[in-house]
Amino acid sequence: MRVCWLVSKDGMHEPIRLPHLQSVIIGRGLDTKIADKKCSRHQVQLKADYNKGYAFVKQLGVNPSNINLEDVGKDKEVKLKPGQTLHIVNKLYPHIIQFAEDTTDQEGCSPKRPSDEHSTNKTSDMLSKLLKTEESNRREERRKRSPEDGCMNEDSNSLETPINHASVAEKKGSGHWSQALKVSMQDPTMQLYKDDKVVVIKDKYPKAHYHWLVLPWVSIPSLKAVRSDNLSLLKHMHQVGEKMVSECPDSGKLKFRLGYHAIPSMSHIHLHVISQDFDSPCMKNKKHWNSFTTDYFLESQDVIEMVERDGKVIVKDATTELLKLPLVCHICKQQQSTIPQLKEHLKKHLGH
Repeated sequence: MRVCWLVSKDGMHEPIRLPHLQSVIIGRGLDTKIADKKCSRHQVQLKADYNKGYAFVKQLGVNPSNINLEDVGKDKEVKLKPGQTLHIVNKLYPHIIQFAEDTTDQEGCSPKRPSDEHSTNKTSDMLSKLLKTEESNRREERRKRSPEDGCMNEDSNSLETPINHASVAEKKGSGHWSQALKVSMQDPTMQLYKDDKVVVIKDKYPKAHYHWLVLPWVSIPSLKAVRSDNLSLLKHMHQVGEKMVSECPDSGKLKFRLGYHAIPSMSHIHLHVISQDFDSPCMKNKKHWNSFTTDYFLESQDVIEMVERDGKVIVKDATTELLKLPLVCHICKQQQSTIPQLKEHLKKHLGH
């Protein structure tokens, strides 16, 4: 099986796996070890095409990303081929892509190590270890898999690894945080409910007292990939979300909303079921707040109706700008200056 890696030429971090035709967003963060504030957390989007042997790069951040020192351009998408150098921002943090064969023979030998004329010995060693770890984990998962899990496809059972569940991904020896929900949903200790179509887990960094995620076993990367064929699944996810609310001991005291982030940071579609108290230490900034209290949060029923009507989910232009709106109380619409002030204000509504 062919695999693709994004490799730091400076050896700043371990190679990041780029799944076939799946968008992976990178920028400032723990996965790249980039702390430069001129680099957005969502600086570039990469999508590797295993058949064509190159990746598409789209600049999302404000400051320029570069390929062979040429600016990519905001919201522009260009090809990144093996041998070319991608500088993440401002001609800094050079990276290359490498395609390699992740194969094992019948004797269970180690996967072949990818090579590239630009790679260093250190990078090759890191890639080799990563390939060996992933193959070992896959064999272990296949050995442990129970009959009732037989409905899971290879993608949903893979160890490709998002923001809230990054620590789980690290423990599993997996790759980019944007893939980590696929790991969390397989962990029996995190499963609150499961059936043959979906699993429910608690958000690792809940933004309210109750915050659950409903995830399908079938691999759907995001709302953009949803089509009419997925309509019955969306309805089932909604029904399971309502079931979680009905069985919650505080369902009579708290209001809940069921919905999706218009542009999620984590791969694999997931329905948020979240109480409207937003009483959580993990609710830390304006982006967190606005992602759940503006039109950035798409109601589950609205998504279902959109797919019934249009056959797909339409995300409006400039949706990301909603995350920059002022802090406004979702109950009385009064504007607040800071998150601490907003939380103190919410206590009045919640009777604390």
